[in-house]
Amino acid sequence: MLGAIVGDIVGSVYEFNNIKTKDFPLFRDDCFFTDDTVMTCAVAEAVMRGGKPDDFIDEMKRLGRLYPDAGYGGRFSGWLFSDDREPYNSFGNGSAMRVSPCGWMMDCGYAARTGGFPHNGYALAERSAAVTHNHPEGIKGAGATAYAIFLARFYFGGWHRDYEKPINDDPAECKKRIKENLESRFGYNLSRTLDEIRPFYKFNETCQDTVPQALIAFLESADFEDAIRNAISLGGDSDTLAAITGSVAEAAYGIPEPIANAALSYLDERLYDVVKRWYAYRAKWEHDHDFGVMIERLFRRDENRTETE
Repeated sequence: MLGAIVGDIVGSVYEFNNIKTKDFPLFRDDCFFTDDTVMTCAVAEAVMRGGKPDDFIDEMKRLGRLYPDAGYGGRFSGWLFSDDREPYNSFGNGSAMRVSPCGWMMDCGYAARTGGFPHNGYALAERSAAVTHNHPEGIKGAGATAYAIFLARFYFGGWHRDYEKPINDDPAECKKRIKENLESRFGYNLSRTLDEIRPFYKFNETCQDTVPQALIAFLESADFEDAIRNAISLGGDSDTLAAITGSVAEAAYGIPEPIANAALSYLDERLYDVVKRWYAYRAKWEHDHDFGVMIERLFRRDENRTETE
């Protein structure tokens, strides 16, 4: 989840001022969180409430209305501030940029034990999209992003075993399998390179022309920061591209603590609290001591935030 927020904040200043290079300051004083962060937090709240369709609708409308100037798209804004609760057949990339909490609810342990696909988090991903973005491409974009997060957790986390040998010490092989799985399941072409895409890529808000590019930015990355820089360097809808890339990169690499703390410093009290509760929820859900210790360190309030924030 925080990977998406990092990408959103870093990309916020480049959305309408695209750059085509990886050489830029990661955080600037004028960076800010956008609707990508607000809706990611809304999805996290909905998942923690149970993940029913009404939970997603309620939390998107509740949290979204508290940030009326976050930069929502026109059709989503019309839905958000109306009494309408019906979807509007969108295939915009908003379904993918907000989906990351759902990818963390897919059970790697189940997949490792059975070899079967864990449908729990994937169903959440489709549900989180369908409450607004019920066009097949809108649902597909969210599903592909959530599945990529699961695959990154599965392979890079060492859950997969080939003849009892984990492959998480071989990042190239992990990414090869992630790529093959995504191409097979979703039909995206992930064989293009960033150098091939970058010169001709322009602003685009559709899932079909954002999600594959964001996934390629991850597949070509060396670490979390490099993944974010890859995504920004494409241009286009920079904050959303980087949010999607960052959500997958977090699952593969984790987030360096200085980058995580820098991103948290841009959040207000309300959103900071959502993120903190989400990671506590995740730590409890996974019964992961090391994860819990990391969360305690990351959210040390007296060190990360000032009294006025």
